[in-house]
Amino acid sequence: MSPLAAFAIYFVIWWTVLFCVLPINVRSQAEQGEITAGTDPGAPASPDLLRKALLTSVLSLPVFAIVWWLWVWAEF
Repeated sequence: MSPLAAFAIYFVIWWTVLFCVLPINVRSQAEQGEITAGTDPGAPASPDLLRKALLTSVLSLPVFAIVWWLWVWAEF
């Protein structure tokens, strides 16, 4: 597997895992009781995007390792 192909596959896996991680521990502004003027009450009160990006990176590594192993060693 070329480095560019590996990066492309990791990138796709990362985005897929991100969409699975984004809804974890999200509370809306309405649930918190602190609605900021001009925003939707259903908007997240604190999205914690940096923490979720780091969690996504950590969770994507074993998934990518499995895909890489299948690509290199599996005989299809």
